[in-house]
Amino acid sequence: MLTNRVQRLREQSVNTKPYICTERAELLTDFYQSGGADNVSTPVARALAFKHILENKTVIINEGELIVGERGSSPRATPTYPELCSHTIEDLDIVNSRERTPFLVSNETKNTFKDEIIPFWTGRTMRERVFQSMSEDWMIAFEAGIYTEFMEQRAPGHAILDNKIYHRGLNDFIADIQQHLSTLDYFDDPEAYSKEQELKAMEIAANAVIPLQSVMRTKPEN
Repeated sequence: MLTNRVQRLREQSVNTKPYICTERAELLTDFYQSGGADNVSTPVARALAFKHILENKTVIINEGELIVGERGSSPRATPTYPELCSHTIEDLDIVNSRERTPFLVSNETKNTFKDEIIPFWTGRTMRERVFQSMSEDWMIAFEAGIYTEFMEQRAPGHAILDNKIYHRGLNDFIADIQQHLSTLDYFDDPEAYSKEQELKAMEIAANAVIPLQSVMRTKPEN
């Protein structure tokens, strides 16, 4: 039998309609427009963008939750990833009206996409860069619907990797990163700089998560 607390959370999950939330896309766009990615490597730029999002996103702790956190600014708010695939207004209309697994799209959301998100990310997305490098045969097969393209449908990092995170803390990972940084061989390893930038990006990302975890800790409800 479900407790009252679990029943309330279940009803919230079942009855709340999922909808497209622009918060992440707006924060990411603001970061890149502000020049935050200028004069740094790509891995570090992405890590700094991630840090900017975590520092500025809405923190949601819903009543009665023991495991807290939302991807968007409220329950069932669904972010988009314009750096991967910048959705068109037509895409938003389809996702709003389709019969299976619709996501509601408000007029305000459409206006934000039209005025802010789409103008900035058109021509900059990873999807566009990938498609530009593909062969004509590949594009013909794609347009024929033989297969779909991963980034049109899913967020990055949506799959669970291994179980390290369940046994070690972020400070442990940061210590590992710092140890690897200290052993880079800039004289004999031609990839040392690339490794350094990737490791620095990892350290920035790990440090960005720690304050968010602290904020989201809450006393469990009985």
